[in-house]
Amino acid sequence: MEIWINPRCGKCRTALNELNAAGAKYTVRRYLEDPPTAAELEQVLERLGLEPWDITRTDEPIAKELGMKGWPREADERVRWIAAMAEHPVLIQRPIITADDGHAVVARTPEVLKSVLP
Repeated sequence: MEIWINPRCGKCRTALNELNAAGAKYTVRRYLEDPPTAAELEQVLERLGLEPWDITRTDEPIAKELGMKGWPREADERVRWIAAMAEHPVLIQRPIITADDGHAVVARTPEVLKSVLP
């Protein structure tokens, strides 16, 4: 299991605490320091069953600068969204946990987080 975190994020710290309490084995990826590639984002989106705009933090200053709230949310635009997240990882929602069984979650609620706990 791998968890993508921003250490300054409260939800990320909560997720780490819950993983530790459950005795889960995982690796941490500080995705702001070690940004995912566009290909990695594609893989995670497939595992999440989501589109790039579903995991984009559109209220971030860079998103506002890019005008992302106005970007079309359709299949032809996926590459554009993914490229923006790869270039500006702060746009990626967190924490994202990729489970060993192949699925992944954006663990922003206790219920979603529990779905990946052992």
